Amino acid sequence: MKHALAILLVILVWPISAQAAAQSPTEVIQDASDLLAAQLETRKDELSTDKEALYDMVNEIILPRFNREYSARLVLGRNWRNASEQQRADFVDAFYNNLLRKYADGVLEFRQDRIKILPLRDDETNRIVIVKTLVTLDDGTEVPVDYGMSNRDGPWMVFDVIIEGISYVRNFRAELNSEIRGSSLDDVIERLKTENGTASAAE
Repeated sequence: MKHALAILLVILVWPISAQAAAQSPTEVIQDASDLLAAQLETRKDELSTDKEALYDMVNEIILPRFNREYSARLVLGRNWRNASEQQRADFVDAFYNNLLRKYADGVLEFRQDRIKILPLRDDETNRIVIVKTLVTLDDGTEVPVDYGMSNRDGPWMVFDVIIEGISYVRNFRAELNSEIRGSSLDDVIERLKTENGTASAAE
């Protein structure tokens, strides 16, 4: 799953502009790929040795392109409906920052020449579409990487990544819902905050 989320972070790349808001889902992914390649060409050495700079850079470029709340809501499933507004807000922040810190290193492995973006087959009038890509591994194997995108809040934004048929949303929903059943949503939020270095005791 680490490989899957690294690819997710790799592709969500640059602040949303007025022009980007009018882009098709495929154009969003293509432009993101182009811009990330340009960033790594000038900053890769710096980001490889400075974790905080890497986190800050990834956060700055990923946040406008990733629908945090919609993704978190899908991950929590029925637990979202039972959560308070404060629990929802805390989970969105804790889960997003946990993903950011776990998988930011994957951005450094990005190689534009190994990603092939396929023509969009879905109807863009739908609220949700799947952008399909193929990623070539070191051994030459092509891995299908699909991006669930929605325009619920205006521009097209990513909310899920599917690697070889495995959805990160479904995977984390099974993992975290099992943890919640064994403890509580508050315990899961606190665990995520602790891993992020932002637990209550440290605030």
